[in-house]
Amino acid sequence: MDIQNAGDLGSLIRKKRKEDGLTLHDAAAICGVSHVFLSALENGKETVQLNKVLQVTACLGIEIHAQPRGWKARDTQA
Repeated sequence: MDIQNAGDLGSLIRKKRKEDGLTLHDAAAICGVSHVFLSALENGKETVQLNKVLQVTACLGIEIHAQPRGWKARDTQA
């Protein structure tokens, strides 16, 4: 899945948590974050802390891969 914004990542985390049969409170406790933080993350809040985001994704077994890209402008001609 391509992650384009905070909402995409939040949706992925929520989907994985639910597939694992975890409540928001249970997943937060297992991952060592507050349920308020996890809720904000799942709802796409853009001000969450990256270290905690990575902690949650690792805890839930979600792998994140980054692909570098160039800054060359796309060809806009049809």
